[in-house]
Amino acid sequence: MLILREQQYYILRRVMGVRTCESRCLFSGSKGEVCCIEPLHSKPELKDHPITQFSLLAMASLTKILVIGLKPSLKVWMTFPYGRMDPSSVPLLAWHFVAVHNYVNPMLAFCRGDVVHFLLVKRDESGAIHVTKQKHLHLYYDLINFTWINSRTVVLLDSVEKLHVIDRQTQEELETVEISEVQLVYNSSHFKSLATGGNVSQALALVGEKACYQSISSYGGQIFYLGTKSVYVMMLRSWRERVDHLLKQDCLTEALALAWSFHEGKAKAVVGLSGDASKRKAIVADRMVEILLHYADRALKKCPDQGKIQVMEQHFQDMVPVIVDYCLLLQRKDLLFSQVYDKLSENSVAKGVFLECLEPYILSDKLVGITPQVMKDLIVHFQDKKLMENVEALIVHMDITSLDIQQIVLMCWENRLHDAMIYVYNRGMNEFISPMEKLFRVIAPPLNAGKTLTDEQVVMGNKLLVYISCCLAGRAYPLGDIPEDLVPLVKNQVFEFLIRLHSTEAPPEEEIYPYIRTLLHFDTREFLNVLALTFEDFKNDKQAVEYQQRIVDILLKVMVENSDFTPSQVGCLFTFLARQLAKPDNTLFVNRTLFDQVLEFLCSPDDDSRHSERQQVLLELLQAGGIVQFEESRLIRMAEKAEFYQICEFMYEQEHQYDKIIDCYLRDPLREEEVFNYIHNILSIPGYSVEEKQSVWQKAMDHIEELVALKPCKAAELVATHFSEQIETVIKKLQNQVLLFKFLRSLLDPREGIHVNQESLQISPCIIEQFIELLCQFSPNHVIETLQVLECYRLEETIQITQKYQLCEVTAYLLEKKGDIHGAFLIMLKRLQSKLQEIIRQDKNTKEDPSLKDVEETMVETIALCQRNSHNLNQQQREALWFPLLEAMMAPQKLSSSASPHPHSEALKSLTMQVLNSMAAFIALPSILQRILQDPVYGKGKLGEIQGLILGMLDTFNYEQTLLETTTSLLNQDLHWSLCNLRASVTRGLNPKQDYCSICLQQYKRRQEMADEIIVFSCGHLYHSFCLQSKECTIEIEGQTRWTCYKCSSSNKAGKLSENSSEVKKGRITPSQVKVSPSCHLSKGDPAIKKATSEPVLDPQQIQAFDQLCHLYRGSSRLALLTELSQNRSGESCRPFGGSQSGPAFNSIFQKENFQLQLIPPPVTED
Repeated sequence: MLILREQQYYILRRVMGVRTCESRCLFSGSKGEVCCIEPLHSKPELKDHPITQFSLLAMASLTKILVIGLKPSLKVWMTFPYGRMDPSSVPLLAWHFVAVHNYVNPMLAFCRGDVVHFLLVKRDESGAIHVTKQKHLHLYYDLINFTWINSRTVVLLDSVEKLHVIDRQTQEELETVEISEVQLVYNSSHFKSLATGGNVSQALALVGEKACYQSISSYGGQIFYLGTKSVYVMMLRSWRERVDHLLKQDCLTEALALAWSFHEGKAKAVVGLSGDASKRKAIVADRMVEILLHYADRALKKCPDQGKIQVMEQHFQDMVPVIVDYCLLLQRKDLLFSQVYDKLSENSVAKGVFLECLEPYILSDKLVGITPQVMKDLIVHFQDKKLMENVEALIVHMDITSLDIQQIVLMCWENRLHDAMIYVYNRGMNEFISPMEKLFRVIAPPLNAGKTLTDEQVVMGNKLLVYISCCLAGRAYPLGDIPEDLVPLVKNQVFEFLIRLHSTEAPPEEEIYPYIRTLLHFDTREFLNVLALTFEDFKNDKQAVEYQQRIVDILLKVMVENSDFTPSQVGCLFTFLARQLAKPDNTLFVNRTLFDQVLEFLCSPDDDSRHSERQQVLLELLQAGGIVQFEESRLIRMAEKAEFYQICEFMYEQEHQYDKIIDCYLRDPLREEEVFNYIHNILSIPGYSVEEKQSVWQKAMDHIEELVALKPCKAAELVATHFSEQIETVIKKLQNQVLLFKFLRSLLDPREGIHVNQESLQISPCIIEQFIELLCQFSPNHVIETLQVLECYRLEETIQITQKYQLCEVTAYLLEKKGDIHGAFLIMLKRLQSKLQEIIRQDKNTKEDPSLKDVEETMVETIALCQRNSHNLNQQQREALWFPLLEAMMAPQKLSSSASPHPHSEALKSLTMQVLNSMAAFIALPSILQRILQDPVYGKGKLGEIQGLILGMLDTFNYEQTLLETTTSLLNQDLHWSLCNLRASVTRGLNPKQDYCSICLQQYKRRQEMADEIIVFSCGHLYHSFCLQSKECTIEIEGQTRWTCYKCSSSNKAGKLSENSSEVKKGRITPSQVKVSPSCHLSKGDPAIKKATSEPVLDPQQIQAFDQLCHLYRGSSRLALLTELSQNRSGESCRPFGGSQSGPAFNSIFQKENFQLQLIPPPVTED
């Protein structure tokens, strides 16, 4: 006997009438208080289990559990601590024998809180006990009781008195029951030891709040709960009770689903279902049959008597499929087609729904062996609903031997159910030829008459081809296989049918071999493909080989001796024969003369129709191996005569005569542009000899004019890629100047888009100048834009060429590029003057003259020339450009009088004003006015004629002066605002983030006994100088020691401060710092930060970076702008943008080409 007293465990014995006692300490202190003891009880059938001899005992304390063996001596086999848990949770223990891996061993379940652990205890061969941990169960509630109800099901009681039925293996919660009405009795008073004054620990008393060990007990699958007024017994329902419970609630579908889970062994917490698997399934199946019959009766009784037919159909569609599903799952077709079908047949709507439910099972071959009556009713039902496609799909999946075959065939033929008809003939009567005869009778007459087949007839013809293919391959149509014993017979019957000389009941005018002839006319290629697939299996069958030769002879006789087949059809036949003859195990014999006849037929020059079709057919024949049937020289001659250039290419490639293939491409208008890719591939792809490549290039050189005329860009790219050193040779071969021009333009002009590096060509300037001369001849309007992209041409020679062809604009462009600005200007001025002379000479009545547009274009080009070069000229040189231009534009106005003005005088005045506005940026206004007044014509009192010009210049001056004043005001305001903000930023005080040193973490006021300075950085960190010095946070810049912020530097680079330039760029050295002497104290309450010494100094790297930033984001100096603006406003009469007579005035920043105003928003400053 084992007794627990305090922390000692005593074993009492009686030996020879004398009581003895043995004690052993298992726990000590308050942690040794045991809350629960659970011995391992074994059922009578397990009394011989080897584990029972140890008398195992499980004990649960507040911190751990122990498994102890009492026999043969007291021994602790396992100790398991709880880990973290709620101190108010109750320790729980429960034993049960379970089957694991076909062995029955005890399993201990223990928990405290919301996690249940399972330990499997077993004995090994040496006699020792091993405890292995199984998977644990995580819950979302705290437990106060754990009970095994059987080896797979446990019942848990949580702290709010809810029962949870759990499946142990899947950990699925099966049911939850509220038992608060039980009023469960708790053991709190005993655990708190209220009777003896509460002499227990606080931990044990806290656990006692939920303890109910003695109030719950289990035995024989029943659980007893002790309430304050009565005892409650709970148990699991048997499987029959669970099904009957659902039936009472009228949940028939759920009852069937539950019963099926019992049948398949997938249900949880099953009680009352014993025996082997087959016996259990039989018991459940009998019960399901009863439910199904009841379900059928209920479906008929619950059917609405009145209402729309759709309501009745929906009612039965919800219920009848369930019956069909479970009958088929139970494999009870006898029940489905007898009792169930008889019951549902009482209602016509239910019967129709039942028949429609069978369709998916029949189509998936899950339902075979339907009774004849049901099969007949099924076909009639779908036939009545006009669902003939569904009928055909059903018939080909049925066993129709028990039906009226003649009636079914008649129905199929009337409704064009050809697949079903073939299936009925094959499966019902083992007849394979009759379906072919029926189909031939439909498609043969229109084909023989030369008519176009309808869509339905085309579908029938395709079905016929597929059916013949299946029969010859041993497969059933439309699905399945022909029985093996019938395969040879079916093949022989089909061959005999195809090679019949005449059809049954043939008319006198019928031609021989009607069936083969019909199939050839219907689809020659597909019929020959069917034969090709069939011939693959004819290897060891002597009879089949004879049929093969016989069919080939018939094909030749039918197609070669008749002229009603197209070249494509004849070509298909001989391609088919060539492939068969090319096989290594070929047994066919074909007369070679027939191939010669086909060649004559395809290459006949008398017939130009279907030229591409004939060539393609012959090419396929050669590629299929038919080349061995022809004499090569004769084949090439006939192909050239027929202009079959693809055939010639094929033959030349066989003989490695690649140069002759170029002729084939050039002669073929459909493929002539592919010659460039072919030549490129031969010359670049490895695998061709040097001689072959040389012959190809020589042939290309012989046809270079044809290639350039075909595609100049492709020809130029070909020459530049492979033979760039022979460009001069190519140029000499091009005698046609137009072709030479196109070739050189494609070669030299990068805008043409050839993918060649221009620098690698090394073209001499003579060739480029030759191209420029051709360009001047054939495309003079594009000379300038071409010269802008060309390189390596000589200016003097090019100028001579352009002068030769009198291209003034081009000559001016070249003179300007040479540096002769004045010469270029004179040429443009001369051209402008000639245009103006044409206007002067024209009739006054002319209202529209294109020469005025030419004047404007020439003037614009001349102004652009002057503007481009005025920046690099002095005042005198500028006047030499602009004043002659002005005089040229004003000359026509001098000749016209006010009495008889020129018809284009207003237009010329507008153009003259444009010249004045353009030259005002480079010539001072006084100089322009002085030059106009010095003119003899205007100096004698004719200023009224140029009054408009002068007033326009003055308006422009006023506008620019207003713009200047506004710009100056904006610049002044911007500069003032920026300087004020910069001053405010520099003079702003520093605000430290804290009042303690960021290194020693002491307030700066506590170290006043030391002569130490306080250093504040602009980042807000504060340090003692001694602390910074100890961390080596100093750098030397130009002989001066500079402090760096320790936290900012170490956070970026772990305290490495050796690379000063990179540190400054990355912002790790804080430039702004303030040293505060010890006599100056900082406090949080001060309104402002006092600074004893301020040293805002930038190091050289910072200054350089700042200068680069300023240079990047600013244009001209603001000081220079203000200075020059103030000088211009000091009373001088000349305009600031007009310049002055002297040279230095033109160094003004306003005259610089890169002068620009950058308008930016004001900088953002901190508040």
